[in-house]
Amino acid sequence: MNTQKPPLHKRLPRLSGWFLITVLLLASVWAIAPQQLPVSLYKLSLVSLAAVVGYWLDRSIFPYARPDGFLQEDVEQETIKLGQHGEYEASINVLDRTMFLMAGMSMLRRAIIIGCAMLTMGLGA
Repeated sequence: MNTQKPPLHKRLPRLSGWFLITVLLLASVWAIAPQQLPVSLYKLSLVSLAAVVGYWLDRSIFPYARPDGFLQEDVEQETIKLGQHGEYEASINVLDRTMFLMAGMSMLRRAIIIGCAMLTMGLGA
């Protein structure tokens, strides 16, 4: 029976390292120029709002091309090799490789739309 605890980085929530970096940067902003904290929070809220708006823009512009719509649940699973040298494996439910490509392209489309909305809000406000 293995009673060893997993390493600390496996027990922490995802992105906890980035959260720690953010807290340290906010503390440094507070130490250097505390009057800038409201501006930072304002910018953060605008960029977060832009991400939500970008997501809903994608959903409303492409209502029948959602990324999960190209992956089927009632089809047998297929194992594919991922990575530059095929070192990773993933099991996916797809009708064929074209549907898998369409799902990937729709995810990429959504990421581009959300990223552009966030960039626009960050540069314009």
